[in-house]
Amino acid sequence: MKGTIVASRYAKSLLDLSIEQNVLDKVNNDMVDLSGTCAGSEDLRSLLNNPTVNSTKKGEIFTALFGGKMEKISLDFIQLITENSREDLLPTIAQSFTKLYKAHNNIVEVELISATPLADDTKSNILDKVKADYKNASFEINEIIDPAILGGFIVKIGDKQLDSSVASQLTNLKNILLN
Repeated sequence: MKGTIVASRYAKSLLDLSIEQNVLDKVNNDMVDLSGTCAGSEDLRSLLNNPTVNSTKKGEIFTALFGGKMEKISLDFIQLITENSREDLLPTIAQSFTKLYKAHNNIVEVELISATPLADDTKSNILDKVKADYKNASFEINEIIDPAILGGFIVKIGDKQLDSSVASQLTNLKNILLN
């Protein structure tokens, strides 16, 4: 919990600085790349959490990995994090930054779960209903196929969920019959 709070504070600072320097989109791309690289590399995650490797060496490794690929502000930020011995928080900071970026740009993440791929018109009808609740927002839609829900769909937006799946309806019916 404490690490998450610290990570979100670092992410907020980076967001504010990147807005000030007018490189917000580029820094977001850098943080998405950093997050993906950390998630995809067990060796990099081990390095981040290894206290025997000093901060200078970790900074050199990050410069070698991302030197020509990232904005100067992103590299300087990573160097600052490693100098403060907070490099173990980098993946969490990158994820927090992406969330803050989406909130800043009014981007709503929608997770649409169905048992089989939905027809375009059905998907469009579902999303039109969702869009009515979010004025002036753009949407990032993640479609997931989950045969376990048997039929219907589940829509998740943040901490809200609309569950119209056959599996949940069967569970509800079972609970009614048992009570």
